[in-house]
Amino acid sequence: MNAGGADPTAPIVVIGAGQAGFSVCVKLREFGHSGPITLVGDEPQPPYQRPPLSKAYLLGEMAPETLHFRPPAFFERKSIDLRLATRAERIDRPSQEVVLSDGATLPYARLVLATGARPRRLPATLCRDLAGIYHVRTLADIDAMAAEFRPARHVLVVGGGYIGLEAAAVAAKLGLRVTVVEAAPRILQRVAAAETSEFFRTLHRAHGVDLREGTGLVALTGTDRVKRALLTDGSEISVDFVVAGIGVRPNVGLAEAAGLTMCNGIVVDAHCRTSDPRILAAGDCASFPWRGERIRLESVGNAIGQAEAAARTIVGKPEAYDARPWFWSDQFDVKLQIAGLSSGYDHVVKRKGSGASASFWYYRGLALLAVDAMNEPRAYMVARRLIDTGRSPSPALVGDPAADLKSLLDGEDAQSGRAAGD
Repeated sequence: MNAGGADPTAPIVVIGAGQAGFSVCVKLREFGHSGPITLVGDEPQPPYQRPPLSKAYLLGEMAPETLHFRPPAFFERKSIDLRLATRAERIDRPSQEVVLSDGATLPYARLVLATGARPRRLPATLCRDLAGIYHVRTLADIDAMAAEFRPARHVLVVGGGYIGLEAAAVAAKLGLRVTVVEAAPRILQRVAAAETSEFFRTLHRAHGVDLREGTGLVALTGTDRVKRALLTDGSEISVDFVVAGIGVRPNVGLAEAAGLTMCNGIVVDAHCRTSDPRILAAGDCASFPWRGERIRLESVGNAIGQAEAAARTIVGKPEAYDARPWFWSDQFDVKLQIAGLSSGYDHVVKRKGSGASASFWYYRGLALLAVDAMNEPRAYMVARRLIDTGRSPSPALVGDPAADLKSLLDGEDAQSGRAAGD
């Protein structure tokens, strides 16, 4: 036993070989766990990065092996048993075993669910199993659609969130005709302010993207393969293929079947423990407490942070997870970096950068909640430091083009963000 009462030789099973699952295994070894660690993943590839899939990889700028977190030899060296192309079918909680799709059973002292999220799919009533319709989530998804991205072809992108807009940007850069339809009144409506939507609307239209907001999909038609799309504005367009980017949902079927508590994901406490203390969850699938509410984040940073918290809990050195949200998106020549969470904002302050750059600062009252920085890495780093330390520079100072960004960190004009927002 270690100082925290945990058995360092106990068997650990991790289900889900994405960022969170991989990071849990690495941290367990780093924290001194010497017992068996088994990582179960339903894809045939070793654990790999997902964010580049809809960006550099789809553009052909990355080889598949460069996506891998580590080469296969790393897992052998760390004695991490990789079970790839294998699904976890059932959790037997009384016996503390996981039943796999190949018939094997894995005993566990602690089980970590890092099952991620899965894409929302277009309803069958809209697309009738036609070929040429793709969703963006896995390496196999991208490989399947890559051959479609040829100059002069016409792609319909359904969904004006970050995934859809990234796919649209890649297609436009590769010389395709691109139409994006978004049923909401504006692109990025669920995740960003109108100012950020306008920035990316202008960017995409400048690159020839036909952006249709407030327009949904009625039906996709064709014989065996999609040929036409009927839209809610009454128009009908010819298309060569379709990419759907209409969001994701937490992949919780296994946990739900095991009787774990759910609330927009697998409910965990600040130490990543589920309603069964022998089972933990981390990453996109986990719903956790944060500043008086319960949230679920779909980001690399959250997956890494929760994975470390879960590993610390397992080895008997628990530390409460305090999420510090950050995200990014690459579209054309613009890098968007986001610090914080904008939900609950009541006004936005624009800070103009040089050229085609800007940052939008989200406030609730006098409390700084989040920042969207477009080609403004300095604004992003300053914002992260402010938000992480709970400081809020006055909106007037942020909006003053003569004010140096570094002065926002001085503290004289800043106050506690949490207090100011209450």
